[in-house]
Amino acid sequence: MNKIERVKGALALQEVDRVPISVWMHFPSVDQDPRTLAELQVTEQQTYDLDFIKLMPFGLYSVQDWGCQIKFFCTETGTPVVHKFAIDSAEEWNTIKPLPPYFGNWGKQLLLAKYVGELVQDEVPFIQTLFSPLTTARKLAGNRIFEDMKTHPDIFHKALAAITETTINFVRENIKLGVSGFFFATQCADKELMSDDEFKAFAEYYDRLVLNEANQGTWFNILHMHGDNIRIDELSNYPVQALNWHDRRVYPSLKEARSLTDKCLIGGMDEEGALSTGCADDVVLEVVNAIRQAGSKGLMLGPGCVAHPDTLAENIAAARKAVEPDFISQQ
Repeated sequence: MNKIERVKGALALQEVDRVPISVWMHFPSVDQDPRTLAELQVTEQQTYDLDFIKLMPFGLYSVQDWGCQIKFFCTETGTPVVHKFAIDSAEEWNTIKPLPPYFGNWGKQLLLAKYVGELVQDEVPFIQTLFSPLTTARKLAGNRIFEDMKTHPDIFHKALAAITETTINFVRENIKLGVSGFFFATQCADKELMSDDEFKAFAEYYDRLVLNEANQGTWFNILHMHGDNIRIDELSNYPVQALNWHDRRVYPSLKEARSLTDKCLIGGMDEEGALSTGCADDVVLEVVNAIRQAGSKGLMLGPGCVAHPDTLAENIAAARKAVEPDFISQQ
């Protein structure tokens, strides 16, 4: 099977020649230059023979153009951080207006998709990283959003609508460039952050608007559920083809998730554990255990969240080797 056939087979819960695998991490020394980042990501995929590429724009790309001040380090491990939030008061949500998708950092990520598409030539699936509207709001203002949604819901809804419009337009432009789908990340999936009603009104409503658009002309959309106590019941019903979360660290495990959803599961490797701090043998044991937990159908191996930028090359190579059927049969 080629990589597209293998990934499509896993998404359809079919038998595949081997479990697909990918590993993703930030590249902060080059992620301000879409051409260099594209070339590096494709080189990484080729070096380890990974089955798909998750595009890795820096994690604050969606907020700088709205005035969020960011401190960049441009080193191999120094990921950017917020220097000053764009929103300091509830009234300032009124300043959030829709942006064109080719503007500033949004446009840079379109270039990233364009360059990767040109380099892989329809041979490797690649997906764009996308943040949920509420996650973007949280990156703009920090945790004050959970108070603002209570005290100024109308203003906050208008801002979320503008963020959603911008995100949807960005989705449409990526689809024109040939992405296979999107890695839709929500950092507001923890049950402790808001009530059920607040989640439905301020998160799920806007998430579904974006995801419905993302499914127009794509086939590989992943929901990344970030948090310690994720809303697995609500989120597993989102219109995506695969689910990704910190399965090695929080509920549910891959085995438990099999009884909760019929979607493809992506995970099995602890980005804070064996992959980043262990040795190759530790990684192999984790990969083999993941396949035994979830079975070989409807599974892709990947980190539960972004891997550390200094993850050892031998650990990634060991993970790739461990998905080979002949290797697994010997364990």
